[in-house]
Amino acid sequence: MFKRIGIVGLVAVLLLAGVGWFNRAAIVQYIALNQAAKNRIDAGPTQTVPWNQGPAETAAPQAERPPNIVFILLDDLGYNDITTFGGGIAGGRVPTPNIDRLAAQGAIFSQAYSGTGTCAPSRAMLMTGRYPTRTGFEFTPTPNGMTSALAAFASGRPQSHLPGLQVNPAIDDDRVPFADKGLPGSEITIAELLKQRGYHTVHIGKWHLGNRREFLPNAQGFDESLLMHSGLYLPEDDPQAVNARLDFDPIDKFLWAALSYAASFNGGKPFKPAGYLTDWWTDETMRVIEANKNRPFFLYLAHWAPHTPLQATRADFEAVGDITPHRERVYAAMIRALDRSVGRVLDKLEAEGLADNTIVVLSSDNGGAGYVGLPQVNAPFRGWKITLFEGGIRVPMFVRWPGRIAPGTVVKTPVAHIDLFPSLASAAGAALPADRVIDGVNIMPAAFGNAPVKRKDDAIFWQSGAYRVVRAGDWKLQVDGNQNKLWLFNLASDPGEKANLATSQPQKVAQLKALLAAHHANAVPSLWPHSLISPVLLDKTINQAVAKGDEYILWPN
Repeated sequence: MFKRIGIVGLVAVLLLAGVGWFNRAAIVQYIALNQAAKNRIDAGPTQTVPWNQGPAETAAPQAERPPNIVFILLDDLGYNDITTFGGGIAGGRVPTPNIDRLAAQGAIFSQAYSGTGTCAPSRAMLMTGRYPTRTGFEFTPTPNGMTSALAAFASGRPQSHLPGLQVNPAIDDDRVPFADKGLPGSEITIAELLKQRGYHTVHIGKWHLGNRREFLPNAQGFDESLLMHSGLYLPEDDPQAVNARLDFDPIDKFLWAALSYAASFNGGKPFKPAGYLTDWWTDETMRVIEANKNRPFFLYLAHWAPHTPLQATRADFEAVGDITPHRERVYAAMIRALDRSVGRVLDKLEAEGLADNTIVVLSSDNGGAGYVGLPQVNAPFRGWKITLFEGGIRVPMFVRWPGRIAPGTVVKTPVAHIDLFPSLASAAGAALPADRVIDGVNIMPAAFGNAPVKRKDDAIFWQSGAYRVVRAGDWKLQVDGNQNKLWLFNLASDPGEKANLATSQPQKVAQLKALLAAHHANAVPSLWPHSLISPVLLDKTINQAVAKGDEYILWPN
């Protein structure tokens, strides 16, 4: 241990130890932060990204080309963070007119779901159209040292009515490298499918499907990739940065200790971005659209915001006004930047004459996080990211395709991230792989107004270890196998999941359990085991006091 933390760290530990044995938790946390700092990246100077330049002239009129596809994925966006549904952050004080415009100009899928309640498995389902029962990509990869750091922080928190964080003794972060946890190359991504159709494919932003070269975007169908190599939006001490640390959140503590301000291009060495991450990625998106305006392209713009660490530009912080508390003002400023990004993309497509032949999709990888300490982010739904209640998995999903999808279209049938793979493939005229099962269904006919969404048993599934959920029709059953608890809800009458009908509806429970059993009957093993099981409150954010009787789930990851 002493070799790892160095002389300065050792002195600090000894000083802490001298204060008394009762400070043992502080010592453990100090060591954890020191270990987290080893994840920091020493990025080189800012570089100009050398995007591949497409043909100077189009080979065919746009009407004869397959549609361009721009897929904008947001990270941890709460259902109530945008004003499309009548809400908005800070009581609607920060409107999102550009996201609202995108929604109004195409189809709103009013019951859209992420693949799961955390980011990486959702992204795997978006890319492949397949459930974890087929791919094994079930748990979110965590950086080396994160599990031990979270356990250390948890050890210093006061005892509550919740069970403690359980670390899987079979897992050692130092022996299961973060880079080894990735989407297998045997899976076929939507980018690989579209390349076969002649698309130029570009990724910008977050990936989180593996850090080793064979897992990175360039190995998974993307011709070009501008990768979020680490996760600060700006250097912490940048004069244009306004930061909001969340002292009550162990994840936030780890991120501030571990993250750097770094990007990389096509697997090259990391370098410093040229501005606030959300804005800089949008700047580069403008260049990508210009470079590819004369050939079909697929652009996957995977924003990091509004995921923690909370950082905004000073200009956006001032623009949103005197919102309190400070963290909500910074968060609101981050939402403002995201909305500006969407507006710039839409405007650029118009300016280049590409809007009519471009499909624009917007969604979020999961719901808003309870660990940011903002109780209204997922209103009117219950729960947060890291749960499979509606607040954790109900997400915006908007699809604009002028001339094909009528403005103001609303599709009320439940859809999910797994459906985007077959839907975008169909729109591009690409045949689905014949050698594997694709779990998603084509939802484009519903957006066109031609046919309803149909899937086997009307069932959509979610899972994280022993926590398994199915929605079939209006009924949703949640099975938390770690605490042997069931929740059954009728979402038609109870979208907020308040009235648990598990006891009064035994036949419906049995029916939905049978669907879950069939879904898991031939499941492949997870690619790696979970590293911990943590309690997550359903009705309170992480900074609110826990009381006896507060409901929670136990989340394996």
